Amino acid sequence: MKQDESVLNSDGQLYIVPTPIGNLGDITQRALSVLQSVDLIAAEDTRHTGLLLQHFAINARLFALHDHNEQQKAETLLAKLQEGQNIALVSDAGTPLINDPGYHLVRTCREAGIRVVPLPGPCAAIAALSAAGLPSDRFCYEGFLPAKPKGRRDALTALSQEPRTLIFYESTHRLLDSLADINTVLGSGRYVVLARELTKTWESVYGAPIGELLAWVQEDDNRRKGEMVLIVEGYKAQEEALPPDALRTLALLQAELPLKKAAALAAEIHGVKKNALYKYALDAQDNG
Repeated sequence: MKQDESVLNSDGQLYIVPTPIGNLGDITQRALSVLQSVDLIAAEDTRHTGLLLQHFAINARLFALHDHNEQQKAETLLAKLQEGQNIALVSDAGTPLINDPGYHLVRTCREAGIRVVPLPGPCAAIAALSAAGLPSDRFCYEGFLPAKPKGRRDALTALSQEPRTLIFYESTHRLLDSLADINTVLGSGRYVVLARELTKTWESVYGAPIGELLAWVQEDDNRRKGEMVLIVEGYKAQEEALPPDALRTLALLQAELPLKKAAALAAEIHGVKKNALYKYALDAQDNG
C-alpha cells in the first residue's frame, strides 16, 4: 500500500477530523482550523454537520458520504484530491471510522498515494474506558452486538474467555436484551460499566456486577435512554484444580509431617504450587 507520496506531489490531503460527541467545547483548535481551510467536507449527515459548522461560523462546501454511498463516492472524492483539493472527513459525532463510515475512502486514498492525516479528538469508546475503572492496558473494541438474540448470544459466547476488557456500543431499544444476554452468557458476577450520554447534560457512568447492573437499569426507564457504551470486564481464569494424586500425597505426608513441610514435598513431587496445596489443606482444616 502506498504511503505519503503526496508529500512529493501536488495532490490534496484527506483529513480525518473528530467532532464532539456531545459537548461542543470538546472540539479542538486544530479541528476548527482544518474545517475552516479545506476545500470540501465529506460528512455522514450534511444536515447534522451543517449545524455544527453554523455554530462555529464556518462556511464550507459539504459532500454527503455515508454507509449507503461510500463505495460509489470514494472515487469521486479521490479525483478531487488528485486535482489538489483538500478534504476533511467527519462523522455525526466522535472520530470517523470508529463504527462510522470512512474505511473505503481511506483505503482508496492510501492505495492511490494520497496522504491521510488523522487528527486526535473525541471518541465515546475511549472516553468511557477512561472512566470505567477496569483494566485499560489491553482492551477489545467490538462495536455493536448483533441485533438478533441468537447472533448476540453467539458473539458473546465467542468472547466469553477473552481476557481483555471489552467495549461495546448499544442502542436504547436493545440495552435490556443485551444486558440480559451478557448476564446469561458471561455470568452474573461479570463486572460491567454502563456509560451513558457522555459529555452531555445527563451523563452517567455506573458500574456493578452484571446481575446488579441489569436490575439497576430496570428500576428507571431513564437509565436506558441516550447514547450508550458498555465496558465489560475481561475473563479471569480460575486457578486450575489441584490434581487428585497431589491431594492424596499431601494427605499421606500430613499424617507424618508438619503441614508446611508436607505441602512443600507434595508440590515438588507433583509439580504444583506449594501455596495452593497449603491453602487447600488449611481450608480443609477450617471446614472440619
